Amino acid sequence: MGDGSSLQNNGSNNKQKKRKKKSSSNKKKKNKMTGEQSYAAKSVNEWVSLDSPTSIVSSSSSIDDFGFQLKSCGNRIADKLVFELHSHSICSDGFLSPTALVERAHRNGVKVLALTDHDTISGIPEALEAARKFGIKIIPGVEISTIYTSRGESGAEEPVHILAYYGSSGPKRLDELETCLAYIREGRYHRAKSMLSKLNNLNMPLKWEHVTKIAGNGVAPGRLHVARAMVEAGHVENLKQAFNRYLYDGGPAYSTGNELHAEEAVQLICRTGGFAALAHPWALKNPLAIVRRLKEAGLHGIEVYRSDGKLAAFSDLADTYDLVKLGGSDYHGRGTHDESDLGSVNLPVMAVHAFLKVARPIWCDAIKDILQNFVEEPSESSLERLTRFGKVRNLKAGITMNCNMDVIDMCLSSWLTNDERKGTDFEALSLKLSRLDICQSGIQVPVVS
Repeated sequence: MGDGSSLQNNGSNNKQKKRKKKSSSNKKKKNKMTGEQSYAAKSVNEWVSLDSPTSIVSSSSSIDDFGFQLKSCGNRIADKLVFELHSHSICSDGFLSPTALVERAHRNGVKVLALTDHDTISGIPEALEAARKFGIKIIPGVEISTIYTSRGESGAEEPVHILAYYGSSGPKRLDELETCLAYIREGRYHRAKSMLSKLNNLNMPLKWEHVTKIAGNGVAPGRLHVARAMVEAGHVENLKQAFNRYLYDGGPAYSTGNELHAEEAVQLICRTGGFAALAHPWALKNPLAIVRRLKEAGLHGIEVYRSDGKLAAFSDLADTYDLVKLGGSDYHGRGTHDESDLGSVNLPVMAVHAFLKVARPIWCDAIKDILQNFVEEPSESSLERLTRFGKVRNLKAGITMNCNMDVIDMCLSSWLTNDERKGTDFEALSLKLSRLDICQSGIQVPVVS
């Protein structure tokens, strides 16, 4: 009996081992990259690793269910590359400074972070400085406040937010972009005062000083700042109640400001060398008409992925209009249990690759434009513009270099892949730039005989 029981147990154990082995084999098969995914991952990794030693992605690299485990280091698989493409800081209506936002992103495993504050890029330089400590790549971005007006219905309009993503060199025609953003921010002050007036008529008085104090010095107040003031004044229990009852689009205390028309914002982003994407389309009343119109204006992408997964309806809409499918947490740092955290949106490797495939040529053209302007006007102010978003921002902070190509190479090596740098246009620009004497004491243009 003892021998029979032992054989039975051994047989059972062998079956369990076979099941585990089969399960493990299936899991490995499921997690093995396809050739297309491997190529996409390698391409994405090359771009992410421009500022650091290159990691090679082999076809045997494993991936998670969403298809994004990129780097293979010998026999060890490196950390997953997490992209966070929608976040806010205290420079608009977020609760964290750009530095604190980057630190939180690092803790959450984010490797690429787009700071997309409302109508301002003022937080980008601080985010870049903080990101260098953690090896995080920053995508300079902005979320532009716009209004969509229906052509068929007189006066029918709704707010639409357009995300702009720029390359490592930042926007071209920067003055044009900043002038438009300043105009929108000025309107936010008028808008906030109008909301306070409406709240006062609803017997919920708020002091202007209270709202501006919450917003912070130099920050244009938004709805979230008004909502926080309402909570602190005891008019509502929480932020959600403030929005649901009074501040929602078209609500009793809602007001508009100096928003651009949605099509104008998309065209502005295109003119300034950015990738334009429609933010949170699920919040729109008429997404189909808006997407159709914005695609005509040059829209490149649309948010489809959220922390709770992909929204099929908007994925289909993206397919219909040939738009890149994106997503991000829209993190503000409110600290509420229902807020999606940084890095919580799983973007498939193929989605990220599609994003960069469209965005990188746009960013390359912007870099060419910026460098060409520098060649034509080699002044200290244009040098400051050239290095504002690059690694050589601290050129004047005592770093000694061999002027000329050292500065150029530092910019181009952190902005472009090797293949992009080998383009005829960039080689010609590099030759022109090499003839400029770029030094800490200023810029000299040598006389060439």
